[in-house]
Amino acid sequence: MIATWAMAYDGVKKASGELKNNISAADALEIAIKEVENHPFYKSVGYGGLPNEQGIVELDAAFMDGDNFNIGAVAGMQDVKNPISVARKLSEQQFNRFLVGDGATAYAQKNGFERVNMLTESAKSSWEKRIEEMKKSELSPYDGHDTVGVVCLDAKNSMAAGTSTSGLFMKMQGRVGDSPLSGSGFYVDSEIGGASATGLGEDLMKGCLSYEIVRLMGEGLTPQQAADKAVYEFHDKLTKRKGKAGAMSLICMNTKGEWGVATNVEFPFVVATETEEPKIYVARKGDGHSTIIEEASQEWLDNHEE
Repeated sequence: MIATWAMAYDGVKKASGELKNNISAADALEIAIKEVENHPFYKSVGYGGLPNEQGIVELDAAFMDGDNFNIGAVAGMQDVKNPISVARKLSEQQFNRFLVGDGATAYAQKNGFERVNMLTESAKSSWEKRIEEMKKSELSPYDGHDTVGVVCLDAKNSMAAGTSTSGLFMKMQGRVGDSPLSGSGFYVDSEIGGASATGLGEDLMKGCLSYEIVRLMGEGLTPQQAADKAVYEFHDKLTKRKGKAGAMSLICMNTKGEWGVATNVEFPFVVATETEEPKIYVARKGDGHSTIIEEASQEWLDNHEE
């Protein structure tokens, strides 16, 4: 498994342990993402996620099965505990696989998914503080947009990919980023590999980078080569056309369990392999089209824990 951000560590640890017991990639992915969704202190995913400009937590999630390309997704869903589970359920449908807003919420309730007020007191306090800051200065309302994305390979060589997020803090009501969009926030093919993205959705969705990385792996590039080529070439193109590129970080893994990462910011991520216990790494852009990846130092881990 490979997953975005250090917040995924506990979920990857739990799920990778189950993978050793031969559970499916799909089950392991759902376990890993639910662990993040359920944690109240991760302010960009699930319970405790930061709200939109109206003070409402709107949740996006997606699931993809690499064996058959089944995809399920939700966007703008409210008051449902585990969006990733709803997305996975939708992937089993013949039609109506991507639901938004009230339709997604109604589907979840109809199908027995747990209903929970996802706005915690901490998240509400952060929202109220940002409202006051905006009144006193011209501070941008937007702050934070970290998606948990996971790519998983199981013992039967099946793969799955998925995402979950509360999206951009203080976003307009109804705003959707790249996370639930196939080919942009995620993509997986069990005969090649999978990828997932996190960062500024408004820029990520312009490049369909998750699909592009899988395509490049299919042409024979290693995961690291594919990630470097897709991300940095698009970063340069976007910078040339628009003057700047928003934050974008991509993870990927192939059918051999080899992995790669590319990013234009400092980006922590989690990896667990057949021979390696779950570990947090930190990536940053190197010279040219390259990525520097180092194991997270104890000082970094202590700061993160605090």
